[in-house]
Amino acid sequence: MSSEKIKISAVKYANTYPFIYGITTTGFDNKVILTTDHPADCAAKLTNGKVDIGLIPVAALPGLKEYHIITDYCLGAYGKVRTVMLLSNCRFDDIRNINLDYRSRSSVNLVKILAKNFWKREFRWIKTSENFDFENIPDSEGIVLIGDQCFEYENRFRFTIDLAEEWHKFTGLPFTFACWTANRSLPGKFIEEFNSALKTGVSDIPSVVRMFGNSGIIKGEILQEYLTKNISFNLNDDKREAIRVFLDYLNRL
Repeated sequence: MSSEKIKISAVKYANTYPFIYGITTTGFDNKVILTTDHPADCAAKLTNGKVDIGLIPVAALPGLKEYHIITDYCLGAYGKVRTVMLLSNCRFDDIRNINLDYRSRSSVNLVKILAKNFWKREFRWIKTSENFDFENIPDSEGIVLIGDQCFEYENRFRFTIDLAEEWHKFTGLPFTFACWTANRSLPGKFIEEFNSALKTGVSDIPSVVRMFGNSGIIKGEILQEYLTKNISFNLNDDKREAIRVFLDYLNRL
């Protein structure tokens, strides 16, 4: 019965295409209720119990009463990620205010951690909302932008800083943006099947690109490069350590 199906919220960006490909081509999507949302909404749904599993920003983990990181996969990067950027029309030293993308939690906290601990800078942080005009900001301001639209916007600004690259310079670690998280214990057999479905997509990027290569902002060869060179999907020991270090800095913010 559908009411008993496990509900899953995934991120609605190109970095999640391999996961969606795996879930749908294996038929695993018939066993669950799958929705796609902005990262902050994935987190809210998991926190509110509207879903059982979310591909949620790691910054949202401390806000959950109970959480279980359940798969071998995540959204991470070793160095440049290209879809978590600080953009401005003035030099970095001249930025006074930074507008923060409302769709993100990890990236918003990442920029604050970098400002305090790595750049040693103080900024005025400005929250944004859905109707915010990301393109037309004053010259003394920067903007933290996440997701596929970074590919559209990066050429419209004079200066760009990749936040995953900055984190790597600061810590020597990859950055883990989001991981598959459950808000309760789930059956081992289900987790095994879910993991296997995700592996199907992550292991076959060329097929993922054929399926999604014309549908979004990031297309064709650029998508292939992004999914193989910028995004790193395996939740290895490095990325688990990155989560621990990030949450430690977050706790001290």
